[in-house]
Amino acid sequence: MTTSPIPTPETHLEAGLPAVAAVSTRQSALALLLRQGEATAAELADRLDVSVQAMRRHLRGLEEEGLVASSPAAEGPGRPSNRWHLTAAGRGQFTDGGQQFALGLLASIAGNLPAETVEQLMAQQALQTAASYRTLIGEGPLSERIARLVELRRREGYVAECSQDQDKQAWLFSEFHCSVMRIAEQFPCVCDQELQLIRSTFPDCQVERVHWRLEQGHSCGFRLCPIPQP
Repeated sequence: MTTSPIPTPETHLEAGLPAVAAVSTRQSALALLLRQGEATAAELADRLDVSVQAMRRHLRGLEEEGLVASSPAAEGPGRPSNRWHLTAAGRGQFTDGGQQFALGLLASIAGNLPAETVEQLMAQQALQTAASYRTLIGEGPLSERIARLVELRRREGYVAECSQDQDKQAWLFSEFHCSVMRIAEQFPCVCDQELQLIRSTFPDCQVERVHWRLEQGHSCGFRLCPIPQP
């Protein structure tokens, strides 16, 4: 069955407003699972301002369509709670831009050029993109520049957000939906360039990868720690 791509109601969610005002509850539930990785029916119901019973009906319907799956998790005394997460088909509901064209182009390049040349081309592209990002995000406090990058990446098809690290000394830049995920699955070196891209965009920070969807978890994440100035 073919379904239409799902818009992410992040503006409504972050403002604390019911997302059902903009998109359906089912679509909002998928968007929340994309951002959080997993959640119980009660947690989703609370965020979307619907009853737990109604949310369970939505989740069962989504499960029948193969978009979500659940696993039991003990959370104290009583019956285990089902924690829901997106399946590969569920993630596929979010738009991926021109990935098919890019995949074909990369496959053609990789088939006709040495691997070292391909990596050099991608590294150059990352540096050019970083230069453009630095111009667009401008100067100012790190928090403001990261927030501007989040907005830029969202426009490019990513589901991105930022938050302060627990120690309040660094920032965590996370992407829950990567617009080049299918490309990265076939060409993992793309992820190496993503790390270089963030480092080049914020040369005044020490940047390390803390989450990687190709390896584990439901998001890609980078920790940005300001480099002390002499």
